[in-house]
Amino acid sequence: MPNRLLDVRGLETHFKTREGVVHAVNGVSFTLDEGGTMGLVGESACGKTVTMLSVLRLIPKPPGEVVAGSAVYWGQDLLKMTDEEIRNVRGAQISMIFQDPMTSFNPVLTIGRQVAEPLEIHLGMSHEQAYKRVAELLEMVGIPKAKDRINDYPHQFSGGMRQRAMIAMALACAPQILIADEPTTALDVTIQAQIIELVKRLRDELGMAVIWITHDLGIIAGLAQRVIVMYGGYFIEEAPVKELYGNPQHPYTIGLLGSLPRLNESGHQRLVSIDGSPPVLMEKPNSCPFAPRCNYAIERCWQENPVLETIAPDHRVACWVDSQTGRAR
Repeated sequence: MPNRLLDVRGLETHFKTREGVVHAVNGVSFTLDEGGTMGLVGESACGKTVTMLSVLRLIPKPPGEVVAGSAVYWGQDLLKMTDEEIRNVRGAQISMIFQDPMTSFNPVLTIGRQVAEPLEIHLGMSHEQAYKRVAELLEMVGIPKAKDRINDYPHQFSGGMRQRAMIAMALACAPQILIADEPTTALDVTIQAQIIELVKRLRDELGMAVIWITHDLGIIAGLAQRVIVMYGGYFIEEAPVKELYGNPQHPYTIGLLGSLPRLNESGHQRLVSIDGSPPVLMEKPNSCPFAPRCNYAIERCWQENPVLETIAPDHRVACWVDSQTGRAR
């Protein structure tokens, strides 16, 4: 049995705005085992990134605040650590690849300086040792003539090369958990495939666990072992990747899968769209947050918000209706 690295329970994050309190994450729970890969999927603004930023204590306060929950990493609650303790975890034991490498890198510092910084801070390397390791890391992630690129600035790298440099920085201290926040969104499909294959290879070589945040279920299919679907600040379905794709249960998951083009379909297969708009998160719903957009909604969906319940081994769903039969569970 693999060791449990991370155990998040009842995580809840709010943002205070002039219009009111935004309930961005509403009591979500998940676990991550050593060497495992978890996909977190859902449309934009559903709370995926905020969930992981909350775990790493990177939510700006104000306006944001983690108001409830725990995030236990190797027996220690990240949410109760001192500022110094959590700084020793971030970058060294848990690293994050951010969505836009152009805005994540400091434009006035060289790539080498920025990748070397965690090596000097967390591992105590000298300047010379760090820069030697930086060249090895850049080479490992596939940057040509890595030694000659160390003193280049971010604007001198292409989008794909910047993302590779961001991965090198995230992997510098050999973390046990790598959080990838939609790292291929701004890249063309060829570079996307290269980045995904790179992360898979490094995951297998280094034995790290990966949390991949995306809105694209197609990416997750060949990458993750387990998938969590998020909607309106809630986890609404969780299952092993093959089970989720072969037997989706929540109407939202069915809609997401229906919107993916398939190469193995005979004839012209029309893509499915999900009608309506994402929910406003100013108030916690008393009903199912997906009910206004759901074709399966029954009276109970408007009266009570369902919780995740086990419907098959390792398969949980938050829905009052059996989507296969259209009947109440």
